[in-house]
Amino acid sequence: MKINLKILEKENIPKDLLEIPQPPEKLYLWGNLPPEDTIHLAVVGSRKCTTYGKDAVRKLIAGLKGYPIAIVSGLAQGIDATSHEVALENGLFAIAFPGSGISDTALSYHPNRKLMEKIISSGGCLVSEFEPDFKATLWSFPMRNRLVAGISKAALIIEAEEKSGTLITARMALDYNREVLAVPGSIYSPNSKGTNRLIRQGATPITCSEDILEALGFKTDKKSKQKNLFEDANLEEKN
Repeated sequence: MKINLKILEKENIPKDLLEIPQPPEKLYLWGNLPPEDTIHLAVVGSRKCTTYGKDAVRKLIAGLKGYPIAIVSGLAQGIDATSHEVALENGLFAIAFPGSGISDTALSYHPNRKLMEKIISSGGCLVSEFEPDFKATLWSFPMRNRLVAGISKAALIIEAEEKSGTLITARMALDYNREVLAVPGSIYSPNSKGTNRLIRQGATPITCSEDILEALGFKTDKKSKQKNLFEDANLEEKN
């Protein structure tokens, strides 16, 4: 698939990104941004995610189907890629921020090139502030993370080790007055130490899709939410 880039100057950059510290001067866009009234949700987590993490992403994002929500992530292996795949499967917008420029040169060895093309063909987009041929470096990922957090109304942290780079995005979201949501996990799992700590520090615990919808400002059917929780409890009792 041929890469066709558009350049967004300041007047066309999403306003939420212009309100963060060190806002981008311009952005390179491959694809199309969603309608202005779309709510953006950052979904981030471990590259080396567990089965629990992948299952959580699938269950939570599938429950957002039908809502005007864009899933924002960084296209890394693991939780990032899974979140985009599930978003597309459920008709949600997908916005990906690679830690590089957007060109055949910069993305030549990217493990998720096919997913990128699927995002574009499904009406989503890739966004970068880096020059097209710029290749990712260690310092470019934190810069990318600030855009992921900045464009989003809330950041959902699925899995994160205690010193994970994912926590950088969570901290940035807090700094930008965004809601931080976290999926609780086993006390025995290293991949849940970061998310459990975020919850202790005040992040909103997420156990079902309705929790996310409420955090994003959507009205939900509380009876339906109760029913889902009871169904899960009954299922566990039977096993």
